Amino acid sequence: MNGVLCGVRPRDRVELRGWLRAVLGVDVPDGAVCEGHDSPMDYLEHVFFERGGDVVVWANRGGGKTFYGAVATLLDLLFKPDIAVRLLGGSFEQSSKMFEYLRWMLERPGLRERIDGRLTQTGVRLVNGSVVELLSQSETSVRGQRVQKLRCDELELFDRDVWSAAQFVTRSARCGGFDVTGSIEVFSTMHKPFGLMSEVIDAGEVWRAFRWCALDVIERCDESRHACEGCGLWSACGGVAREANGFLSVDDVLSQQRRSDAESFEAEMLCRRPTRCDAVFKAFDTTRHVRAVEADRSLAWVGGMDFGVRSPTVVLWAQLRPADDETVVEVVDEYACRDGTMDGHLAAMRRRGWPGFKWIGVDPAGNQRNDQTGVSNITLLRRAGYTVRHGRTHLAAGLSELRRRLGSAEREPMIVIHPRCRQLIESMAKYHFDADRPWSQTPVKDGADHAVDALRYMVTNLGQGGRVTSRGY
Repeated sequence: MNGVLCGVRPRDRVELRGWLRAVLGVDVPDGAVCEGHDSPMDYLEHVFFERGGDVVVWANRGGGKTFYGAVATLLDLLFKPDIAVRLLGGSFEQSSKMFEYLRWMLERPGLRERIDGRLTQTGVRLVNGSVVELLSQSETSVRGQRVQKLRCDELELFDRDVWSAAQFVTRSARCGGFDVTGSIEVFSTMHKPFGLMSEVIDAGEVWRAFRWCALDVIERCDESRHACEGCGLWSACGGVAREANGFLSVDDVLSQQRRSDAESFEAEMLCRRPTRCDAVFKAFDTTRHVRAVEADRSLAWVGGMDFGVRSPTVVLWAQLRPADDETVVEVVDEYACRDGTMDGHLAAMRRRGWPGFKWIGVDPAGNQRNDQTGVSNITLLRRAGYTVRHGRTHLAAGLSELRRRLGSAEREPMIVIHPRCRQLIESMAKYHFDADRPWSQTPVKDGADHAVDALRYMVTNLGQGGRVTSRGY
């Protein structure tokens, strides 16, 4: 390899792709085959030529996101003198993966001569003053950094406090005659509904999103293979792999599809949605269960309430709409407040102005004496004029009833939630079992349980499976 070529700065996308092919022997996929997706070359062009802004790469497992993050780091180090780059993974091992790719590149002829000193396990400095270091997944490691580029690998594995601290570490600078924007780059699959990656993707006006899936980086499927209609990837591919120019083996992708369930494959390889394999309510779908229902004061209205002190107190309002054989629960509004008093909650409930509850379903534990008032929360509700139902139902039975009411592809849902009930919608999607304890049937209590519990107390107190009774509720 010509060492002079290594130092020639590419001037446009075509030269950049040619440089990567000539210097690294890497043929970067250029052109996505899936509608609305991007290619790895789109990402590299954007960050190398400083198009500006923070960047998120949502890509499939084995789709090269960590590798291309390392390529972007190499380009920064070589062509932006004095730049400071930090690599932060969901674990130190994850950070090391990106750095190992970088080490492999820098040890190639024509590049190793540019290293100032020696290439360590945690960082390197080049003779032009540029430097890259690994950070550990801790607030202490992140705070105090002042760098131009922070590359975050596998965001879904990040601690939220570390991610929060990472927002303040970048600053712009002039590096070797080039204006470099202080920015964060994020790389990840999307594992969790309403997780960190989902939050970043949803904040579209803040982040420039690049998205590619296995089909965008798969090798070209040639004529030696069987007809498309007989291929296991046909339903997802539809023949687009005939136009691909990537590096993933078709046989490997087919094997992964056969070994995995459809939901996991769609999440991990096709980047269509977060995986729901550990979700308590796998059937919950915002397109089916979230709808702007009109309030109807002629219907019976009921409530559900989960008491909290350090955790939030949640109250739900629902109207019961008679259907063919049972009631549809239409959740119209919610109230959630942390650290409030029971008197404050009662006052807030009155201010909502909805029709009065026929009854409100609550946790039977609400019969215990409240440390603040000396009387139970259920007693306080009754003194405020509420009819309270607090029948005891095992957690598993309550969750089973909620699942039944969510319906299926063949059955209309018996629970509908208004879009204003954001806490409940998020909780229904996030509520999950412990993936590390697959035998456990007890959901994880990590904040998503409170709104779900309020709904569970409401539904399990309907009686008779929720069928409309002569009393109208």
